Amino acid sequence: MNQSQYNQLFSFLWNIANDVLVQAFEKGKYKEIIMPMLVLRRLDILLEPTKEQVLERKALFEQQNLPEASRNELLKSITRLPYFNVSPYTMKSLRGEPNSARLLQNFRAYLNGFSDDVQDIIGKFDLMHHAEKLNEVGRLGAIIEKFTDERINLGITPVVDNDGNEILPALDNHTMGTLFEELLRRFNEENNVTEAGEHFTPRDYVNLLADLAVLPIAGQLKNSTYEIYDGACGTGGILSIVADRISKISAERGLRVRTNLYGQELQPDTFATCKADLMLSEQIDNFEYTYQGERRNRIAFGSTISQDGHANKQFDFCISNPPFGTPWKRDLENWGLKENQKKDITDIRFKPTIDGTLLDFVPGIGDPQMLFLANNVSRMKESEIGTRIVEVHNGSSLFTGNAGGGESNLRRYIIENDMLEAIVAMPENSFYNTGIGTFVWIVTNRKEARRKGKVQLIDATKISAPLRKNLGNKNCEVGPDQRRAILELLTDFEENEQSKIFDNREFGYWQITVVRPNPENPKKPLKDTEQVPLLYPGGIEGFMEKEVLPYTPDAKVDPKKTVIGYELSFTKYFYKPVELRSIEDITADILAVESATDGLLHEILGLK
Repeated sequence: MNQSQYNQLFSFLWNIANDVLVQAFEKGKYKEIIMPMLVLRRLDILLEPTKEQVLERKALFEQQNLPEASRNELLKSITRLPYFNVSPYTMKSLRGEPNSARLLQNFRAYLNGFSDDVQDIIGKFDLMHHAEKLNEVGRLGAIIEKFTDERINLGITPVVDNDGNEILPALDNHTMGTLFEELLRRFNEENNVTEAGEHFTPRDYVNLLADLAVLPIAGQLKNSTYEIYDGACGTGGILSIVADRISKISAERGLRVRTNLYGQELQPDTFATCKADLMLSEQIDNFEYTYQGERRNRIAFGSTISQDGHANKQFDFCISNPPFGTPWKRDLENWGLKENQKKDITDIRFKPTIDGTLLDFVPGIGDPQMLFLANNVSRMKESEIGTRIVEVHNGSSLFTGNAGGGESNLRRYIIENDMLEAIVAMPENSFYNTGIGTFVWIVTNRKEARRKGKVQLIDATKISAPLRKNLGNKNCEVGPDQRRAILELLTDFEENEQSKIFDNREFGYWQITVVRPNPENPKKPLKDTEQVPLLYPGGIEGFMEKEVLPYTPDAKVDPKKTVIGYELSFTKYFYKPVELRSIEDITADILAVESATDGLLHEILGLK
């Protein structure tokens, strides 16, 4: 499908809302109807070739009294898809029913005929509720007509005429995913919905994450199964693209590689979109799996933080763009805790005991992003390639939290255990709904020998290509050339203007409490805190001798209150001060302006 054909298809789908839903629904409801109907039609088309055979076998299996589980697996073998529909209806056969009550009844029977995984999607989309509302205003038949219009093709094979000439191109799985995301973005933008970036990450950005996760260890891939996880999976784009990247590399190297995808999503409609997309792309052929004797869903529903759908499971790749800057009070409620009871959290992902010592990674209540990072760190497996974590954060992940606080403790744990490979500073305005700068953390428990004890910081803020037209806040992209440039900075592992390499301890410091006598109240000594870099010559004693005692000889350190913290600062290492202009240059500019004002500024400045 070329760009022109894609644009035509997108415009047709976008205009369904204006043609069918206008004046009957609020604009904010359009997405809730169009997206599930798009999924439904795609499923419907894929099931059409085997529809009659499925109905015949269904009747036979019922006569044979086959167990439901066996019957379902046999029906899936007929469709060659991880789903089926045993109702007598298709969307095309529902068309043209003039009686609204009968149409709704038949549509309900059609939905109820789908297998369990599709039922889950339908339920999360709340599709039957929307169908009832559509029927009430006389629009159910019209929207079915639109989605079965012969001028569009939502199938994976082209539409041809009697002579075999292509009339309409096929809609491949990748383009279907792109269509999903573009519709979501447009609906959110149209209705000033700001959470679009929480739903999905732009494809160009996702491709970079996939490159950073997979390409540095591509030569280590073997004939094996690799498991990919996204604890904030949104519409599933990251899972799909990382799996595609591994498959492509494996095919080029002649390897037999399988990928298993796992994720979790909190928002019902986004969860449904993700599950539908992975089902339609056939990247997950069975959504259930068994682990530690428990049946689980590969795409779990609920909060990753407080409702972990993959407890104790480890993965080869953990790639996420988690939410940041949003409170996580609801998770405390799920644990049965109040806002002031963070100390009572017992989840070992966030409060592990290492070598007999309890570590607290719990951050401030206003931002959950470090909880997602801690969750991914807990998923690391011991294997030849270990686990690679590639995760998107905002700038606060680098420095928020005092020494001894959850955020700092997590940074300390990652760095002191030599797991932080690199952090990449990304261009501003890379996302649809925010212009803030973002940072990509690359964490692994299998560092290359040359990276041992080192952290690489990469300034990629200027590595982007402008968009011809802004998409919300997004005004630039990281295309193939830019991805290659960033990847080269990472893999070359050399010092230059855009790449700096540091010893792990460069980012650590002692937070010390300095006390000295209080002449006004001897029982309450004066106190102050200082940050002493771990690499300070002579350590804390050296700092006191040089920086404190010459000015306050009676000061001393309270050793019981000394805490180690870690923070990273891109500004410190990459900031380039702009040289101030000389007074002569400024005066020349003023006089140039003055020449157009007929001597007025000349008089004001008192110049001759």
